[in-house]
Amino acid sequence: MPLAPSFAAMFTTEDGIRIDAAHTPPRGAGDLGIVLAHGFTGSLRERPTRRITHVLSGFGGVVSFDFRGHGRSGGESTVGDLEILDLDAAVRHARTIGYIRVAVVGFSMGAAVAVRHAGRHGQAGAAEGHGRPRGGPDAVVAVSAPARWYYRGTRPMRQVHWAIEQPLGRWAARVGKRTRIRKGVWDPVPSAPYEAAAHIAPTPLLVVHGDADGFFPLDHAYQIYEAAREPKELWVEPGYGHAESAATPGLIRRIGEWVCANS
Repeated sequence: MPLAPSFAAMFTTEDGIRIDAAHTPPRGAGDLGIVLAHGFTGSLRERPTRRITHVLSGFGGVVSFDFRGHGRSGGESTVGDLEILDLDAAVRHARTIGYIRVAVVGFSMGAAVAVRHAGRHGQAGAAEGHGRPRGGPDAVVAVSAPARWYYRGTRPMRQVHWAIEQPLGRWAARVGKRTRIRKGVWDPVPSAPYEAAAHIAPTPLLVVHGDADGFFPLDHAYQIYEAAREPKELWVEPGYGHAESAATPGLIRRIGEWVCANS
């Protein structure tokens, strides 16, 4: 089956970074937009992301984009910190082009950013006495998310930290994955995803994690889920590995159905 056609898009973040994006219209009528947030060193143009976009377009229109420092987007990657501004711009773009309901589906780094973004808007909405927060998503799906920063308990994550922290690693990421990583450390350190999860309600949250994830073990999923308030769900997927590359069409269809029912 051919992949759904997409149309080039572009928008600018609050801090002036140009974000390369694509809009895949829904295969059918509807007011639901799904913003797809990729993992570290990923891209909207990679085949796993395009396949996920195709499946999700059966449930709503999809706005996919490259985080800062990735692919054709400007700036440098801050590996989950300022990327919250990229996601915020993508959600605003989805509403600007006409979607009434907007859900965010994030993978790995993108999932951490999605949780932080929803937590920021949920907390602000609660403070202002709203129901669901203005400007934020109507539903959030976090797939293969880290619960906390600086995790080095698996070999893949030790390799990720090498790519982030060492000059040779940053060079390899730039040349091999078209990912430009900012030099230096976070100052201040952003809130951890599990901390942000406590502020997402009343926006529905779905946490999806595989029991064969080689990057983040299941305690990350449990930590996010336990920190969040209702409405929330946790899916532990038998045999599922990590993020986009391991996601089956069946899993993505189930996520699409959840989004439709909860946004």
